[in-house]
Amino acid sequence: MRVLITGYGGFVGRHLAAELAAMTPWRLWGTTWRADAAPPPVDQPVEPVAVDLRDPAAVVELFEALRPDIVFHLAAQSFVPDSWRDPWGTFETNVRMQLNVLQAAREQRARPAPGGPGGHGPGGLGPSGLGPRIVVASTNEVYGAASVAGAGTDESAPLAPRNPYATSKAAQDLMAGEFAARWPDAGAVDVVRLRPFTHIGPGQDDRFVAASFAHQVAEIEAGRSSGPLKVGDLSARRDFSDVRDIVRGYRLAAERGAAGVVYNLGAGRSRAVQEIVDHFVSRARVPVKVEVDPARLRPSDVPETRCDARRAHDEIGWAPSIPFETTLDDILADWRLRVATGAVQPTTA
Repeated sequence: MRVLITGYGGFVGRHLAAELAAMTPWRLWGTTWRADAAPPPVDQPVEPVAVDLRDPAAVVELFEALRPDIVFHLAAQSFVPDSWRDPWGTFETNVRMQLNVLQAAREQRARPAPGGPGGHGPGGLGPSGLGPRIVVASTNEVYGAASVAGAGTDESAPLAPRNPYATSKAAQDLMAGEFAARWPDAGAVDVVRLRPFTHIGPGQDDRFVAASFAHQVAEIEAGRSSGPLKVGDLSARRDFSDVRDIVRGYRLAAERGAAGVVYNLGAGRSRAVQEIVDHFVSRARVPVKVEVDPARLRPSDVPETRCDARRAHDEIGWAPSIPFETTLDDILADWRLRVATGAVQPTTA
């Protein structure tokens, strides 16, 4: 199998590449924004490709050159505060990139590889034999404040996004459904949609909550900051999963998922953000004082999320396996290493 990961240079992309390298014999490519992007880790046999996915012609050229069998489309502007600052840029970037990927996949299906069907290897025919399989990474943010009664939010919940990022992902999600079901004068594209709930883990940008707390604790331990640990609203409850569990779900969806079907991925349990702070403080090597920073207080109209992932369990055999405490310990260990090796700059107030 010839496999392309868009947004390979991001947090989830690197973990997905590690999962695929460890668990499959597939040949891997990964898109980056720039030709001078950081090279892939030596233990990940991924061939980086610099391409602007917003450019339709560049994406078609990429698909013609690689003839991928499976495409994991992860590339996106995914930071919610940035989406409020630049809503149109977020919407245009996210929707345009996915539209280009889906159109290129449809064109690839319509054109046999040079030299006859198959071209190189399977020739971009994908698991179905009908063209490349596109695994689209949506998000639970598309559900907004959906009810979490009973087993939690399942795939039948209406889409009700409540921020510009979520709106862009809802548009991507619906577009993927259209390409999977029908498109005027063209055959359906082999698309599987995934809606992962909040996922955290080592390697995440410290703009995100768990990484931010771990980074601050690591700097306090190292004497690079006198503290306190600055936090925002800790009452929100989220369904947190380990990113390594989530990317295993991506792989299983590519291998076993049904075309056109949506799968939620999540732990099925909500936890208050306070629990993350409490864990890091309890693991800290020095006393850590916690202080609410008014600048970090952001209103949230989604008080709780909780995932119903029974479809993923029943149809593709996925369930989370990494304990929450292990995930947090790994995040803190990652930030301790980054701070110790000077891989990050000190956090500023």
